[in-house]
Amino acid sequence: MCHQSVGLIQSIIERAGIPTASVSVLTEVTMKVRPPRALAVDRPLGYPLGAPNDVALQTRIIEAALALASRPTGEPVVVPFAG
Repeated sequence: MCHQSVGLIQSIIERAGIPTASVSVLTEVTMKVRPPRALAVDRPLGYPLGAPNDVALQTRIIEAALALASRPTGEPVVVPFAG
């Protein structure tokens, strides 16, 4: 349910002119909701940024998600995390 809620909220925030990006571990759900921008990560449910205390990986995921926020969008953008 969270992936759906976040995607819907993102769309509302974007309509107000504020860029958004989310991190998703359930790509198939994210694709159905069609959020403006999402980073698809291959991590277990509940750990979208990876294992606790893995600061290097967490930083890479957050930076990748923030980079998406600067991309213009007309159609939903779901990008796989390549790191």
